Amino acid sequence: MPRRLALAFERFDRAELRFCRYLNRSSHSTAIRELFRAVSWLGDGWVWCALLLALPLLYGAAGGLAALHLGATAAVGVMIYKLIKTRAVRERPYITHSAINCVSVPLDRYSFPSGHTLHAVCFTLMIASYFPEWAGLVGAFAFLVALSRVVLGLHYPTDVAAGALLGGGIAMLSLMLGRALLG
Repeated sequence: MPRRLALAFERFDRAELRFCRYLNRSSHSTAIRELFRAVSWLGDGWVWCALLLALPLLYGAAGGLAALHLGATAAVGVMIYKLIKTRAVRERPYITHSAINCVSVPLDRYSFPSGHTLHAVCFTLMIASYFPEWAGLVGAFAFLVALSRVVLGLHYPTDVAAGALLGGGIAMLSLMLGRALLG
């Protein structure tokens, strides 16, 4: 790797670590720490499962179809996420940097990409496509989920960005395929 490129990566890594530490420092506040722990726990899938169960009750057959589509897409998202995570094997920030405090129990050892963010963005885009009136609420929740992962010391900002890009890509592809199949 040319020296200039290596230096650019080093600068980027230092900047990312500074930003990660900045966000993580807010977890020293009990109120902020507990808020983001709750958001992260809900982002484990509880909110999305509840929403999948509620959609048929709220919207009848249209909600049932959307719930099936969302569920199938989420399953694909889990497979892609696990495939990448087991190959990228990027240690979580609190493991690599003693300045980062882990203030929540991680689901596994590695950080890249953020599965919470992947699914939050994927669900948000798909739900907004089916039911636009939900876009603001689920979008705000997805933002908080993504932020929680860095505040809690579980992910680097690039893990979250990669999760968001993957989730967005999976959602858009799934929506395009769904439209093609349903005419």
